[in-house]
Amino acid sequence: MSETSARLLALLSLLQTPREWSGGELAERLGVSRRTIRRDVERLRDLGYPVQATMGADGGYRLGAGAAMPPLLLDDEEAVAIAVGLRTAAAHAVGGIEEASVRALAKLEQVLPSRLRYRVGALTTATVPMLAWNRPTVEPAALTLLATAIANRERLRFAYRGAGGAESRRHLEPHRLVSAGRRWYLVGFDLDRNDWRIFRVDRISAPAATGARITPRKLPAEDAAAFVTRTLSGLAPVYRAEATLHAPIERMAARLGDGAVDLEPIDEHSCRLRGHTDTLDWLALRLATLGCEFEVHEPPELIDYLRALCDRVSRAAGTAEGPSPRPASATRRAPRRPAGRA
Repeated sequence: MSETSARLLALLSLLQTPREWSGGELAERLGVSRRTIRRDVERLRDLGYPVQATMGADGGYRLGAGAAMPPLLLDDEEAVAIAVGLRTAAAHAVGGIEEASVRALAKLEQVLPSRLRYRVGALTTATVPMLAWNRPTVEPAALTLLATAIANRERLRFAYRGAGGAESRRHLEPHRLVSAGRRWYLVGFDLDRNDWRIFRVDRISAPAATGARITPRKLPAEDAAAFVTRTLSGLAPVYRAEATLHAPIERMAARLGDGAVDLEPIDEHSCRLRGHTDTLDWLALRLATLGCEFEVHEPPELIDYLRALCDRVSRAAGTAEGPSPRPASATRRAPRRPAGRA
């Protein structure tokens, strides 16, 4: 590194501290003249660093905010702190910053010296996060590798464990990473199956970039998030629900809100509910909290679910009478009535 380049980096490091430096202080720190400091400041400005100067006895130089993000100069401790923070953000579902954290971590780890990469790895290994709801964990190193392959437009090979536990090898053109709820998904074009697929990142193992470059393909969706949503919806069981609610439609519409179900009036005291759901428990709870009598016509699974729920609630409240309630499995095997009434 030339003497001038080394001096510019040293000057930049000083200016990035949150304070103003007088020309005399900078000249003394770097062992040069004030004129050299002025020339170096101009060089930094030419490189895109917004170095601000104020006049007067209390004036000096400081690094301000610019229109673009210039490269940062970090010392060892700062680099380690940022890398560890980014790994933590990437491994936890913090709304809105997970993917940006992965991209930033991939860039940072690409330029970290080996000694700092070792320190970051040691800190990550020695730290055990307290996870909520026993959710599946994702290795930040795997996320950064996937993000780097996406940025570099490189093909990937990895082992994948399906929902049923079956293992397979995949050859993929990665497109995007999507954080959905508490899980990460990789969207890409599966070369062996000649189709677009999504993969849960926590089920991916031994990912490796092949070095083979990708010719971009058009995703069959508005964006990667929409593709993940559509694919997951297609995998979930969908139930067609229909029920009679013994309450005016105006009152039920206000309770149910928009989007989940459709309502149509039967008479001034009742209405018909129709809709589709992939979660029986959500619909059962919604019906039970409407504050009115109702009859479920379909699906049969919802009627069974409500009966089992009624038994559990009765036992919890200590109001069950007569013979011991049948277990849920026995309830499901019992002959079905035409409709369920609650």
